[in-house]
Amino acid sequence: MRTLQTQLERFGEQHLEGALRLSRQAGWPHRLEDWRMALSLSDGVAAIDGDGEVVGTVFVTPFKTDAATINMVIVDEAMRGQGLGRKLMDAAFRLAGSRPLRLIATLEGLPLYEKLGFRQTGTIRQHQGVVGEIPSPAGVEPASPADLPAIIALDRAACGADRERMIVCLATIGEFAVLRRNGHVDAFAALRPFGRGEVIGPVVASTLGDAKALVSHFIAKRPGRFLRVDTGADAGLADWLAENGLAHVGGGITMARPVEHRATPAATTFALANQALG
Repeated sequence: MRTLQTQLERFGEQHLEGALRLSRQAGWPHRLEDWRMALSLSDGVAAIDGDGEVVGTVFVTPFKTDAATINMVIVDEAMRGQGLGRKLMDAAFRLAGSRPLRLIATLEGLPLYEKLGFRQTGTIRQHQGVVGEIPSPAGVEPASPADLPAIIALDRAACGADRERMIVCLATIGEFAVLRRNGHVDAFAALRPFGRGEVIGPVVASTLGDAKALVSHFIAKRPGRFLRVDTGADAGLADWLAENGLAHVGGGITMARPVEHRATPAATTFALANQALG
């Protein structure tokens, strides 16, 4: 166990290579491009040891003043058990200000987050794998730039936070698909490069059938490709995803601080990876 003194610095481009080393050490699939995207949407802190090495990271992704997510929380395995995780979280709180906070926790991180006032709000299931050939669903079509305002509005209603910057970023590096009814966008899904392949999400739809159609649209376009979908454990998609080559491989615990006492949105929302970013 290393006991070197560490200092915290605002995360910048110069820390990306060190952060990538940490994520590989932790078994995360992130590429340098994935870290760079997360940084473009977030404020972050890096913990630096006496040799100038990155030994810890944390990002805060603000959604205007509505909320913020804490993600990319990693502590070098040789530095664990010394309070560095708590220092990084304290730094994240300062970055977040008065915003309500959300995160996705592992079982290992759960005790610390509970001590810091986070409470469980649900469970995320991660599904991934190489998909086969399926027919393209009827009614789903690629989104156009003119659809972005409607997509942003649907996402805001489903998530209870304005994620406009993230949606615009996803439209730049990936693509959206939509379902229209009466000439209006009624549901949407995104696809973007990530890790070993591509990730589908977020998906916002008011029915399970619409959610399946949107996910099917991207599966049909990617036969033989590695895809990932993160979905709520109670969304009713698990068996269907497995049948289409996306096996359940893990997940996490959704948490909020403070716990948000609001009605559950009518839409079904599949979280974009910490995995909004991680």
